[in-house]
Amino acid sequence: MRLAILLFPLLAIAQIQQGFIYESAPFPECHASTIVETAPGEFYAAWFGGTKEGAKDVAIWGARLKDGAWSAPVELAREKDQSTYNPVLFFTKDKKLWLFYKHGLHPKTWNGAKISSLDGGRTWSEKEYLPAGLYGPIKNKPLVLADGTVVSGTSVESDHAWTAWVERSTDNAQTWTKHGPIVYPAEARGIIQPTIVPIGKNTLRMYIRSTKKIGFITYADSKDGGKTWSSAKITNLPNPDSGIDAVALKDGRIVLIYNHTSSGRSPLNIAVSKDGDKWTAPIVLESEPGEYSYPAIIQAADGKVHATWTWHRKKVKHAVIPLESLPN
Repeated sequence: MRLAILLFPLLAIAQIQQGFIYESAPFPECHASTIVETAPGEFYAAWFGGTKEGAKDVAIWGARLKDGAWSAPVELAREKDQSTYNPVLFFTKDKKLWLFYKHGLHPKTWNGAKISSLDGGRTWSEKEYLPAGLYGPIKNKPLVLADGTVVSGTSVESDHAWTAWVERSTDNAQTWTKHGPIVYPAEARGIIQPTIVPIGKNTLRMYIRSTKKIGFITYADSKDGGKTWSSAKITNLPNPDSGIDAVALKDGRIVLIYNHTSSGRSPLNIAVSKDGDKWTAPIVLESEPGEYSYPAIIQAADGKVHATWTWHRKKVKHAVIPLESLPN
């Protein structure tokens, strides 16, 4: 059964600070950013950039934010005669910074790779390729549990189906087990790119991108730390077949960043929930015509929320959102 899209006013919040990570770069197009806090007040972002998505010159690029300024973009990973896609930055409990990414000629046939850093992204290890069938976090940061278990949302895209999965690691992202599939029962070619957050004390929830045929963000729950999951169900937030991300704040609220529309990739919005089910009226981050997509969102040590997203496929935008700007 399809749900009606929520019809409530969109909120525009003046206190949000926005700016570009770079003004010029050695590539014409970019997409799929990720962000992590490397030290109090210091951040690292990454994305893919090149001629266009899927081109063989597309590489993974990154930049550091320190003392209020972003460094110039630097190349982090490149594959010979293949494109790279969807970098994901995160720390494991042993304080190692990881960057996972995908490489290949198309998402239907891509593979996973990873590099790591012990100094907050100043230097990086040699790349390692993941075993066949494992992709690592497919777009969004994993959830690292209190015991160090990494619960990573991933997905597989084929000609016949889009399906969400979870990859779990209990040894700080060295080895993985695969769990799922998580499906939306009424539509086989349906859901990809989960983002995972805790809901209360005993539940993990993934919010999942869906196709236009489904038309809404979907979700599934786990009661055993991400080993088994329910089937996906529909939220009442629209999804035009575009990437989303979410973060659980320290106060327990869930913040979801997404495109609040049934078609296209504008506007770009943030909604907040106390229970993971009922959402506030969405804040407007972008509303002009164009593409504002594939967002990433985290909460920093000082409590502020940081988000990045694709801006017209030309630049990566970064926003700092004070907690007082978020609705309760």
